[in-house]
Amino acid sequence: MTRIAVLGSTNMDLVAYVSKAPGRGETVTGHEFRTIPGGKGANQAVAAARAGGTVSMIGAVGVDAFGSRLRAALEQSGVDTGALRTIEGPSGTAHIVVDDEGGNAIVVIPGANGTVTTLTDDDEAVIARADLLLLQLESPLEGVVSAADVARRHGVRVVLTPSPAQALPAGLLAATDLLVPNEHEAAALTGITEPYEAAEALLEQVPEVVITLGSAGSLYASRDAGKIMVPAQRVTAVDSTGAGDTFVGALSVALGEGRPMPEALAWASSAAALSVQRSGASTAMPYRIEIDELAEQEKQRKHLS
Repeated sequence: MTRIAVLGSTNMDLVAYVSKAPGRGETVTGHEFRTIPGGKGANQAVAAARAGGTVSMIGAVGVDAFGSRLRAALEQSGVDTGALRTIEGPSGTAHIVVDDEGGNAIVVIPGANGTVTTLTDDDEAVIARADLLLLQLESPLEGVVSAADVARRHGVRVVLTPSPAQALPAGLLAATDLLVPNEHEAAALTGITEPYEAAEALLEQVPEVVITLGSAGSLYASRDAGKIMVPAQRVTAVDSTGAGDTFVGALSVALGEGRPMPEALAWASSAAALSVQRSGASTAMPYRIEIDELAEQEKQRKHLS
């Protein structure tokens, strides 16, 4: 079974569902509000655990009620929270508006996540035992860089989601094996909006890139194996909030199992397709049996067409 360490954020998602997102200075009436455990780190941990990985979460929650609920939600999905610290102060929150077309806008307040600037000896041991380390950028950059350095020293594959997009230190890029931006993040990192060209530019800094393209699928590029485009399944999106994290979590499990990249990408695409048909982020993430079933259906559909 794939062993995955995740260093990243745990947030309570405060989600307002509206027909149309408000513009600047505009007030609209929503039709539903939910509090849902989330955070990019926690989301990827849950996605990987539900997809069949053995997952450990490194991060921090606050002493508030959100912190207790965030920890419980991870554990209920099978994530080991032994390295998830509890610190004085509030937990992180994400304030999300989801419109009727499944689009979203998000404001993140780091809270406890902002304290994860260094690693403990236990954190380093968790990373050293893993097959893959998943990183994102909702945690302080100092902690992310430290974790990547530990992984590199121990031969652990580093998968980095550069979100929210920002300038990345050369040392972090040097320690990254697989970079997984969406098309907007890829453009922000390179200044290039065309995905194939952006992928080429990113390969100057990392050996492998997967650019997620929403309903268009995903683009894989590597220095050694060229480029592969994998289309997304055609589904009606209800809420796309956690789709990218679902994709990364499932992809990491598939890669840890030694699947070829085209198969791993197709399987991860099935996981993301299932998640966007449900409301919420972590609560919408599918289990392995569901991913296997949809992936097999898609394989049969392509065979018959």
